[in-house]
Amino acid sequence: MKAVILLPVLLVLCSGHVLKNEERELDWWETTIFYQIYPRSFADSNGDGIGDLNGITSKLEYIKELGVGAIWLSPMFQSPMYDFGYDISDFYAVHDEYGTMEDFEALISKANEHGIKVVLDLVPNHTSNESVWFQEALNGNEKYYNYFVWEDGIIDENGNRQPPNNWRSHFRGSAWEYRDEVGKYYLHQFVVGQPDLNYRNPDVVEEMKNIIRFWLGKGVAGFRVDAVNCLYEVDKNLFGGQYPDEPLSGRVDVDPESHDFLSHIYTKDQEETYGMVYQWRDVFDEFKEKDGLSRVMMTEVYASIQDVVRYFGDDEKVGAQMPFNFDLITDVDASSSAADIKYAVDKFLTYKPVDQGANWVVGNHDNSRMATRYGPSLVDGINMIVLLLPGVGVTYMGEELGMVDGYVSWEDTVDPSGCNTNDPINYVKSSRDPERTPFQWNAEKNAGFSTADRTWLPVAEGYEDLNVEVQRAADKSHMKVYQALADLRQDKVFRYGRYDSLAMNADIFVFRRYFKNVLLLDSVI
Repeated sequence: MKAVILLPVLLVLCSGHVLKNEERELDWWETTIFYQIYPRSFADSNGDGIGDLNGITSKLEYIKELGVGAIWLSPMFQSPMYDFGYDISDFYAVHDEYGTMEDFEALISKANEHGIKVVLDLVPNHTSNESVWFQEALNGNEKYYNYFVWEDGIIDENGNRQPPNNWRSHFRGSAWEYRDEVGKYYLHQFVVGQPDLNYRNPDVVEEMKNIIRFWLGKGVAGFRVDAVNCLYEVDKNLFGGQYPDEPLSGRVDVDPESHDFLSHIYTKDQEETYGMVYQWRDVFDEFKEKDGLSRVMMTEVYASIQDVVRYFGDDEKVGAQMPFNFDLITDVDASSSAADIKYAVDKFLTYKPVDQGANWVVGNHDNSRMATRYGPSLVDGINMIVLLLPGVGVTYMGEELGMVDGYVSWEDTVDPSGCNTNDPINYVKSSRDPERTPFQWNAEKNAGFSTADRTWLPVAEGYEDLNVEVQRAADKSHMKVYQALADLRQDKVFRYGRYDSLAMNADIFVFRRYFKNVLLLDSVI
């Protein structure tokens, strides 16, 4: 697509007629916009160069100004921060760089005053190797030893100890790490500091349910569940008591240390995973039975569409309300044709159960920013797709402004995905730091993010002209378009209306929403 032209046309075919809402009443999460906040990069309240909870609280009026009704916070639990919060050492505590439990409770209270729901990031697949659980396991505590996945190594022909099999970590290298304290290897599908939890142990299942109950009891309105399709490994008893090697993927563009070198048929998308999600939904619904408020579950799964939609539930059990739809991240970019866009949009709508809603995600903390992938000229058009298609819109902080990836040098790189390449030239292909650079509030020092002399990641270049303050003051801006789209979502045609679309040629994608006597056409070129 070469450029973008937005042509919203509201056609009221019989404008004097008042529409009667004959559709079912929609739940709160079905009509809102979810806004992802990466706490470390959003707003720093104490000048240490790191975003925090009080910083988020101070910016809730901005969230309200956008027309957003729910914020989703990336992990803010206690952590050694090797993977910046996704290595949790205490699931029941707030990370000290981000604040205190009192700060979190104040955030919930202030958000409630603004009518904003708060959703947290649940990381159930693993914990930190600095957690009490793992340290107790190393000290011989049998209960906590069984919280993790342990395996004997293999002695090779030279008498050297080797990992149990060829499984690869998402962060390169073996997914197994040896510990002298127990004389075995533990499984870590992610970084070495993130030992996998053993969901074949009922104690682990109950522990995670208690964690969910704890935070829902604090007033949280739901969870986004991280890496959920990695929860279970194949049952090794089906293979004579030994975990089998995974087959080669056949990809020639990756090296043997890469996660993508293998086809992960034994470490992802196991059948038991869906049942675990259904059990968690039961816990969510315990709270709804008490006060009538639905707690929302959003699942992060990069998998086939057939596997993704199974997280909605089955004929007997309900699962996640929002299995994330990543097709607008994985399937299309600036080089895509209108037909590619149409296919990516229609795919989720086609495969999802007819009684379930869609959702639209174009960016997050793990993927290059939307404005970088699609190009700045398509920012308004992509936001129009996200916010005006049937279903729930999900926005990664800064997408409303058209923020782009920031440059982070090899010396400043902190993301283990980049650091583990040990490649000062090509690290940028793996690092997630560029999409995590600080939020751009104004043209002042550090884009108004922090008063510190040095921020945890450098602020992106060009922030002086691309920030909230500039776009708020402008007659026309990405932010103004975003606000208009958020307001338009409240209309019945977007809440209840039907949808169809057409790729008119290689560059023109048109979709329309219509409800009774109201028709709205949008075209994106």
